[in-house]
Amino acid sequence: MHHPIALVTGAGRGIGAATAELLAAQGDFVIVNYVKDDKSANDVVKKIQAKGGNAVAIQADVSIEAQVMSLFQHIDALPGQLKKLVNNAGILFAQSPVVELTADRINQVLSTNVTSYFLCCKEAIKRMSTNFGGSGGAIVNVSSAASRLGAPNEYVDYAASKGAIDTLTKGLSLEVAAQNIRVNGVRPGLIYTDIHRDGGEPDRVDRLASSLPMQRGGQPIEVAQAITWLLSDNASYITGSHLELAGGR
Repeated sequence: MHHPIALVTGAGRGIGAATAELLAAQGDFVIVNYVKDDKSANDVVKKIQAKGGNAVAIQADVSIEAQVMSLFQHIDALPGQLKKLVNNAGILFAQSPVVELTADRINQVLSTNVTSYFLCCKEAIKRMSTNFGGSGGAIVNVSSAASRLGAPNEYVDYAASKGAIDTLTKGLSLEVAAQNIRVNGVRPGLIYTDIHRDGGEPDRVDRLASSLPMQRGGQPIEVAQAITWLLSDNASYITGSHLELAGGR
């Protein structure tokens, strides 16, 4: 029997890595996608294999169409069917007000955080949809509490990219609902991951933890639990939905 295949983009660290490990523990064959840090991605694969799971790391910049096509061709060559997609790849840059943003930075954030999700959804649907001879599947788009909060003075560009993802989740869920594909989103708040370092503040979660209703930041595994639940048959009647994972923020 072939394992169902799950693709997790940006799975070399943080929420992506935790989700890849949990999906593998639940019996999926996991594609650990990464853009440049092959050591981290391969460490995730090794961790999965050490626990008896199945995974492979595949490099691809998912904001580039040709690389997405190549990634999915790799997946097509594997035994088993693609049943799950977690769109998680994302970037943010140094904290900055809108008045200082450049077109270059804005476009980079949008192509990495938005175009990549569209491209991966598109290719996943071609393999999952009953219209294309598939047997269905589930997609979870990783958004952010920033889409609700706006991230003023920090990264409105990142927040706006996540607002676009919320809309993608809603629209796509309605488009493919009758094709046996569910599409949902998660909006993590302050989670202990390395993305804060990219924003220039590695200790951001600790700085803000006491201001949160729950008085603490979240762990990647807490987000991964929600993602894997939305992908599972336990969430079989849920589509077009968003789970807030922000400790009440």
